[in-house]
Amino acid sequence: MSYHRLSDDERETISRMLAQGCSLRAIARSLERAVSAISNEVGAGGCNRYLYRAARAHRRAERHARKRKYGKRKIVLSTTLRSYVHAKLRLRWSPEEIAHRIVEEYSDDMTMRIAPETIYAYLYVLPKGALKKELLACLRRERKRRHKRHRGEKPVVERNIEDMVSIEERPAEVADRIVPGHWEGDLLIGKNRQSALGSLVERTTRTTILVPLKNRTAETVRKAFAKEAKKLPKAMRLSMTYDQGREMAEHTLFTKATQMQVYFAHKASPWERGTNENTNGLVRQFFPKGTDFSKISRRAVKHVQHLLNGRPRKVLNWATPYEVFHQLFR
Repeated sequence: MSYHRLSDDERETISRMLAQGCSLRAIARSLERAVSAISNEVGAGGCNRYLYRAARAHRRAERHARKRKYGKRKIVLSTTLRSYVHAKLRLRWSPEEIAHRIVEEYSDDMTMRIAPETIYAYLYVLPKGALKKELLACLRRERKRRHKRHRGEKPVVERNIEDMVSIEERPAEVADRIVPGHWEGDLLIGKNRQSALGSLVERTTRTTILVPLKNRTAETVRKAFAKEAKKLPKAMRLSMTYDQGREMAEHTLFTKATQMQVYFAHKASPWERGTNENTNGLVRQFFPKGTDFSKISRRAVKHVQHLLNGRPRKVLNWATPYEVFHQLFR
């Protein structure tokens, strides 16, 4: 007679009969099981007849079942597939980005196929250790719960920036992403608000430029942003949309240097610069909150910029920003 796993009901019976003082042999006869099967079940995981609980035993059995299933996963059996997934995770690609991109890079190899959920499942059932810790740290982190908004507090009074041009005056082609060359800008604030990193994102191609900053003064930000912008082809320097942070107070000088018109979003309206906000979330994978940007080298910043622009994006039909950008200038 072939062996099959104990069911939930059988574990409940074992737990109940043990509580009644029944012997293992009596329990085995009641369930029509071998005594050894009951003995192994009760003694598993360091338990005994006094500590055995059905719910705990069932969870333990489910963990073992997942481990057996894990051992048969294609990603475990295929060294090439596993190496590809590990390499892209270390580049901070999401499982969804990996799953779509691998189809393009191995279009004729059906063994190089994997679903995003399979990657997640593989990571979470990895044995505890350095590899699991490293790979899980590569996943995008999100808040586990919403933070309460503080209502009733008086808003901080800030001086308006002179000669601001409202986002409401921005051409419709910018909102529609029809014409490339329109950017969004922002600062990522560092530890104790003492340092910052600039981020510029092109709305159509999602090309990202990360700008190291010595400080957050309007002059420093204006010069650093202008220096990076002037490296772009003229056709890609049309406009920038920014929030109303004082670091963009010298926007007229920026426009004079780059010929890029600066438009300002409404206060407390981050969705009006949604591309930039989303990209900042990607940047935070590499430079989490609390990072002291004054201690991050320009080389390290530009390496992250390269990784982001070489990463396939769902919004680009799984092409990379580099690929979409360069297609415009072939």
